[in-house]
Amino acid sequence: MDRLRAVIIDDEHHARENLSMLISEFAPEIEVVGQADGVSTGTQTINKLNPDVVFLDIRMPSGSEGFDLLASLPEKNFQVVFVTAFKDYAIKALNAKALHYMLKPIDIDDLKAATEKLLDYSKSFDEDSSNKKAYQDSLDNLKVEILKLSTDRKITLFHARGFKIVREKDIMYLLADNNLTHLFFKDGTHYLDGKTIKVFEDMLSSESFIRIHKSHIINLDYLTEYSNSQGNTVLMEDGKNLTVSRTRLNLLIEKVKKL
Repeated sequence: MDRLRAVIIDDEHHARENLSMLISEFAPEIEVVGQADGVSTGTQTINKLNPDVVFLDIRMPSGSEGFDLLASLPEKNFQVVFVTAFKDYAIKALNAKALHYMLKPIDIDDLKAATEKLLDYSKSFDEDSSNKKAYQDSLDNLKVEILKLSTDRKITLFHARGFKIVREKDIMYLLADNNLTHLFFKDGTHYLDGKTIKVFEDMLSSESFIRIHKSHIINLDYLTEYSNSQGNTVLMEDGKNLTVSRTRLNLLIEKVKKL
């Protein structure tokens, strides 16, 4: 059997290189033929190289979801191995649909197991085209399943005397304070958590939340206005004005277009 041709999509350079190295050493059945760092370059790379497999980071630090990339492709003539650093609600959907995934940091045994699944699926596609159609349907419906699971998601905030469980949808915005993070809720309450804003960026659903500045994450459900009259700013439902960095403005506009 010919080796499976693979593309790796992750906007962290070292993550792409590390996975490529592990595949080369421990998964000889796979040949890495290309890499990309986001949705736009990933789409171009897939269309150009027509790979058999795409190793796709689910939650890229730039704010772009791997699911957005899949949604942008009308034809998905490849298998996907989803890569994520978090055991969150997305994993439940992947398990339910028997789709391949690996957790970061990549475990060699997990990589070998994923490779075996890829080969088995590839063989089943060759034997019966309906198997491939069923797999592609699973990919098409995946984002809907993810949204269903994330609708009433809860997160736990820890403090010195215990912990507090909150609904993700009730968080209006988050502000960084060095290595701490202030969370502001729709009921007007406020909470200080010991995790960095980067941790929250990775933890929160990027369907609703977006990092608009190195120090700000907002919930798009509570965004009321954007203005560039005095710099780039957004107005939240509680009257708070927050700065949008120039490097994140286009991403915000793209997200709002999808609301």
